[in-house]
Amino acid sequence: MRNSNQIHALHAIFIREKQTILKSELQESLNVSAEQLERLIHEMRLHLDAPIKYDKALKSYYYDRTEHPDYELPGLWFNSSELYGLFASYQLLSEVGPGLLESNIAPIKEKLESLLHADTLNKGELEKRIRILKMAARKPNAKHFSMVASALMLRKKLSIKYAGRDRKKVTERNISPQRLVHYRDNWYIDAWCHLRDELRTFSVDRIEYSHLLTDKAIDIDSPVLQEHFSTAYGIFSGKPNKKALLKFNQSVARWVAEEQWHPNQVGQFNVEGDYELEIPYRDERELVQDILRFAADVEVISPATLRETIKIKLQSALNQYD
Repeated sequence: MRNSNQIHALHAIFIREKQTILKSELQESLNVSAEQLERLIHEMRLHLDAPIKYDKALKSYYYDRTEHPDYELPGLWFNSSELYGLFASYQLLSEVGPGLLESNIAPIKEKLESLLHADTLNKGELEKRIRILKMAARKPNAKHFSMVASALMLRKKLSIKYAGRDRKKVTERNISPQRLVHYRDNWYIDAWCHLRDELRTFSVDRIEYSHLLTDKAIDIDSPVLQEHFSTAYGIFSGKPNKKALLKFNQSVARWVAEEQWHPNQVGQFNVEGDYELEIPYRDERELVQDILRFAADVEVISPATLRETIKIKLQSALNQYD
């Protein structure tokens, strides 16, 4: 129906007001003429069994709740803004996991496109208007991604063969998936590792074999997961045990001041106009990479160990050009 937005809006008014509403007020709210309002109400009565009644004395419309106390529009109804939001979400999901979920959500896409097309948006038009750029994304095997997601939703243990960071050693282990994480254009699974008897984060693209087990996965309380995975810096887990103090010069200070590197960071401008940022961390590897992005525009003030690491990295890079 091309007037689906008006139907959605009129239904929302009747639900919200819970009383008779003047015909003139409905016309004003919907921005329609008296004839258009009557056609709209006729269509809702005829096709949607809407219990709309008219009070001649008050010149008002209302939902008759005597026979239909909990009337709702049949099926799923969305206005244009909600449809655009849903389709944009679909596009985002498709981009962050290309090839991983197409078979599962393709029917949803077709339905959304048909609804949007009926709402005067040409087919394929919205896709042209959304652009998502990925950087350094590693594509996981679709089969293993699906297996991980299934184990997570079904709350089952998963048997995997996992290649370490350098991929020289492959270990077999059973895990109890806790959360699927999309971080910096890559997918990870936070899980209880039954081989190590501790919480671990696994990169889905490094899973070389996966098999869903019948055993029920153990559940870790959300506060425990939050404390373990969300307090350290970046993707590395564990409680922070160090703090980095970084000083960014004026050329990038205001840019960095608007960024969040860590939920518990502390930042302030000094009298010279530089921006000083204090960040808690445990494992320095990812922090080092982020610091090196700013090269000569940042100085590590403390700790000395992190300062030395950055110094060695920069010297090593410089040696490449000697």
